[in-house]
This record gives sequence, C-alpha cells and structure tokens, in this order.
Amino acid sequence: MFAEIFELHKDSLKIFDLLCEVDDIDVEPSEKILELEIDNCKLYRYKSRKRKKIKYPLLIVYALVNKYYMMDIQEDRSFIKKLIDQGLDVYILDWGYPERADKYLTMEDHIDGYMNDCVDFLRTKHKVDNINLLGVCQGGTFSVIYSALYPEKIKNLVTMVTPVDFDTEDGLLNVWSKKMDIDEMVDSYGNISGDFMNFGYLMLKPFQLNVEKYYNFIKQTKDIKDIKNFMRMEKWIFDSPDQAGETFRKFLKDLYQENKLVKGVFELGGKKVNLKNIKMPILTVYAEQDHLVPPASTKPLNELVGSEDKTMISFKGGHIGIYVSSRSQKELAPSVGKWIAERSGD
Repeated sequence: MFAEIFELHKDSLKIFDLLCEVDDIDVEPSEKILELEIDNCKLYRYKSRKRKKIKYPLLIVYALVNKYYMMDIQEDRSFIKKLIDQGLDVYILDWGYPERADKYLTMEDHIDGYMNDCVDFLRTKHKVDNINLLGVCQGGTFSVIYSALYPEKIKNLVTMVTPVDFDTEDGLLNVWSKKMDIDEMVDSYGNISGDFMNFGYLMLKPFQLNVEKYYNFIKQTKDIKDIKNFMRMEKWIFDSPDQAGETFRKFLKDLYQENKLVKGVFELGGKKVNLKNIKMPILTVYAEQDHLVPPASTKPLNELVGSEDKTMISFKGGHIGIYVSSRSQKELAPSVGKWIAERSGD
C-alpha cells in the first residue's frame, strides 16, 4: 500500500511539472464567422475549403447547459469538422451566457424567437424553403418541438442523445428531477446557476467523476499532449452557463415532471405540439451507456413522429463519447453526414 502511495506521489510531481509548461488551452480549431446576433445569441457559420456545398444548410442547436464547442473540441476530435468535410454548410447557434434580466426568457423566446429567427435567416440567405436541423441533448428536444410547430421549414431532422420520453427511471437525473421544487428555486434565485447544475451532474457518478477520473489522469498521463487533451475536456465541463429561470421552470415541470410532450398535451405559445406533424426524414442517435439521457428516453421518438423515413443509430459509448471518441470520428460523424447529404438533393 505504501509503495502505491509513493508511486502516486511521484506521478503527481511529474504531472505538476508538465502542468507548469501549459500556457493556455485551445479549443474550437474550426474557423467560423459571425452571421447573426440577437441579444446574447449568436449564429456562426463554419468556413469550408470545399467549393461545392450541399444546397440546404445545416443548423446545429446545442443544449443550454453547456457550450457547443464540445463538437469542435480539438482538430482530431471534431464532429463538426467531419460534417464540413462531407460538403455540409454548417451553422451553429450559440445561446451565450444568460444575464440576471434573462431570468424572464421563456421556452417560447428560445424556440419561437431565437431558433425561428435563425432558421428564417438561413432560408432567406440560401434561398431555400427549408433547412437541415441537428439538435443535441436539450437542444434536440427544442429541435423536436420546433419541427413539430414549423414542419414546412425543416427538410431533415437529426437528434442526438435527445430526451423526449421523460417517464423513465433508467437515469438518476430523471428520478431526481421529479422531486425538485423548481418553482421555489426559480422564484428564489431567478436563473439557475451553472455551478449548481454541474454539481448535480457530478453527483450522478460521484466516485467515477470526482475521484477515479483524476486518479487515472495522474497514472496515465505521459506528456504535454495528454495534459492538453484532459484540460480541454475539463474546460468544457466547467464552462456551464446559467439557465434562464422561466425556461428551466417550464422545461422541468412540463417535460421532466409531467412528460407532456409524449402525452401530446405540451403547449408552446398557446399552440399544442403534435409530434405527428414531424413528417420529414428523421435520424435519431442515442448512446448505449448514456447516464444523462438514457436510451429509454430517446428511442421512443421514432414511433411518435409521423415520418415514413425514420432511421435510428445506436452508439456504443456515453453522452460525451458520442462526439469526441475515436469511434465517433471514424463511424458516427461520417454516418450522420452521409445520411443528411443523401436526403439533401436539389
């Protein structure tokens, strides 16, 4: 035992020396330009070396709780780069960082407002009637709702690790959410702290995410490259924007606690959201070892929509590995890009 402690101490000193050589952690290697700015939200377009692009642009909508650059974390682990390389004209919606006054922003503001403004901007810019939409996690739920309300504006819909059926006990997050007094939280604090959200996620796997991860980091790190790879992930994990209070209230109460979307009684801006209105081709991707959005929450989607062209991909990995793992880079990203391209002919 003492020998193991001594070795761990030696490894820790080695890590400390390497950390002293690290100046800054770079993320987002793919070049992009700002196309549209509305309040705190920004719409970016990724640059591409390919002259010929697929006619219909792709809009990626990420979750509110973390930053979108997980999909472009580094040069050799960039899901977005893989999509660009396949000729897709890729845009991404950056929700920004909510300020105190943003506690009044609703789901209607996010979906009927910001998302719809971005979609209409792309339709006008590219002179098309509809666009491709890819939603991630909570952003996927938003994308499903949007596609049901505005089906004429969406050519193809892709959802990745997206919660839809919240009536499952496969994940602790679903169990805990049912017991949360969200009214008390929002009325007391306004926006929901990103640090609070992060703490909850870490407690889903307390030993693995708070002890084992750092132990393995010390034992397995060999050089500066390993250090930077690890630090990029840490930077993303703890770069958590606050949640706009009223949006979080409705998301938690109507979806996590009452499962209204699946029941067909969810409303947005006074309009009932009918998933059968989704008749465009749909690709549903879920991760088999996802502890945040269990497969049981994602898989029912294809049975709930009205689409005839329905595809489902099962990925052997977790909620984050679905974007950054070597398997994702070799298999999943090319498959998603190919699926969109095949359905985006003129």
